[in-house]
Amino acid sequence: MKERPAFSIPGWPLFIILMVGPFFYGKWLYGLHQSGGISDVALAIVAFVSFILWSIFMGGLFVLEPGNSRVLTLFGKYVGTARKDGMHWVNPFTSKKPVSLRARTLNGVPLKVNDSMGNPIEIAAVVVWQVRDTYRALFEVENYESYVAMQSETALRHTASMFPYDADEESISLRRNTTEVGDHLRDELGERLALAGVEIIEARLSHLAYAPEIAGAMLRRQQASAVVSARQLIVEGAVGMVEMALTRLEKDKIVELTDSEKSQLVSNLMVVLCSEQAAQPVLSAGSASP
Repeated sequence: MKERPAFSIPGWPLFIILMVGPFFYGKWLYGLHQSGGISDVALAIVAFVSFILWSIFMGGLFVLEPGNSRVLTLFGKYVGTARKDGMHWVNPFTSKKPVSLRARTLNGVPLKVNDSMGNPIEIAAVVVWQVRDTYRALFEVENYESYVAMQSETALRHTASMFPYDADEESISLRRNTTEVGDHLRDELGERLALAGVEIIEARLSHLAYAPEIAGAMLRRQQASAVVSARQLIVEGAVGMVEMALTRLEKDKIVELTDSEKSQLVSNLMVVLCSEQAAQPVLSAGSASP
């Protein structure tokens, strides 16, 4: 069963009638009593019954603000949901349970889980959700707010176990691909919370770190990996520059070099380009050849 609109009538006309009507009705009863058309006891009984009926009719009035709804049940049976903002009047004997339709944010606490590589990590997520089906939210689960929190934690644990904390550029990782991981978490939550009539608007990671017991070791590992990547980039660039220099020297015929001189030039250029410190050239004042 799904949500359906509840039958209601505009409340303002009936509210005005219920506010103004008793004045004229009381005036009529008073005139009837003064003319002897009704006794004192009968007047008291009629007035009491009229007040009870007036109170019952007033109980059917309620006001809805934008972003809110009322789920109506009559003697335990679901009769519909009122969503339109304004004043409404419905069957006074129906119970009216409020359900907010506004977007809500669940700011999860950091959870300690293992990633796909078995490394302990701490992870947390922010989930923006909204009730779409009020019938399912109230009657398909015990407490839809607790259900959202529980399923969000379960989905986050499952998502974290599917990806490594860090990986190469070809693979999806929790640290680098936050958008893809958030989309996966949102889709999984959408499937889990469909039973409760809840729609996931957005899900994204709000906290991600290695667990304290391995944080130091993994930091050194990341630093070493960064150094290796930087060295690799420097060497690749140096090789390209040396190749370009030799090609230009030969093409423009600036100088003719023997194989041994080319080897020496390549060695010197690689040392200069790959060194972490500034080069300190040594100039030869004379030739060592006879």
